[in-house]
Amino acid sequence: MAIYFYSWRIFLCVLLLLLISRGMSSSARKMSQSILDNGFQESSKDSHLLIKNGHFDHQMHQMDPSLNVFFTINDLKPGKIIPIYFPKKHPSISPHLLSREETNSIPFSLTQLSYLLELFSFSKDSPQAKAMEYTLKQCETEPVEGETKYCATSLESMLDFVVSVFGSDTKFKALTTNYLKSQVVKVALQNYTIVEEPKEILAERIVACHVMPYPFVVYYCHSREGGNRLFEMLVGGEDGETVEAAAICHMDTSQWDKDHVSFRLLNIKPGTSPVCHFLPADNVVWVPLPVVY
Repeated sequence: MAIYFYSWRIFLCVLLLLLISRGMSSSARKMSQSILDNGFQESSKDSHLLIKNGHFDHQMHQMDPSLNVFFTINDLKPGKIIPIYFPKKHPSISPHLLSREETNSIPFSLTQLSYLLELFSFSKDSPQAKAMEYTLKQCETEPVEGETKYCATSLESMLDFVVSVFGSDTKFKALTTNYLKSQVVKVALQNYTIVEEPKEILAERIVACHVMPYPFVVYYCHSREGGNRLFEMLVGGEDGETVEAAAICHMDTSQWDKDHVSFRLLNIKPGTSPVCHFLPADNVVWVPLPVVY
């Protein structure tokens, strides 16, 4: 689904309404401790798609169903059947999207991890603590060569980063994966068929923002010139679900870790073939206008 940017303030209101409708924002705009605990437990358990050295990695066993997001660029054709994992996330237990005012009052630094664990009432050996430590480390790691990255703790800061990449005079739009028949996919992993010819979105530069495991919504946003191709496509699930899916193909994987799970799943080696992956519904890809299909 595409959302077009014309006025920063109007766009911010519209996107906030969109995210609220998907359950990613708190109606009361306050951090309820019980909701944070439950939601972060679910997020930490399901957010296996993590980032390492500027690209995706997994810390789960290779048979984990959430690994079914990768495919090759040769799979991009109508009628192709691909097993895809679209996370099942219920709005009531998902981490909340907070305002910049709220997140500015909370430290976001690995040096403050002990304080943060106490603030959110997580023990230092809990899965939540390990996930928070991981996210903070990834956010503080230097980007790989040719890449720009930023961890946004609010929608306002994410938009600031996008503007800094594209330029203040550039109009842009946001792309997300959109469930056309329901707000939550009924079956997380199932076979999907590409319904029609995938549409490539031609842009010199894109900004991809991925939700990281944290007590509230944190976006890991990164961008580099060239090297990626962006696609939109309709896929139909075995249960009748139709998804308007966004997918990114990384054309140059020569700098990726040779043990990256995608290479094992696709039976390829670094630098020999593009690696593509679908984006979960809570991820956002930003592209400058005009966009050519």
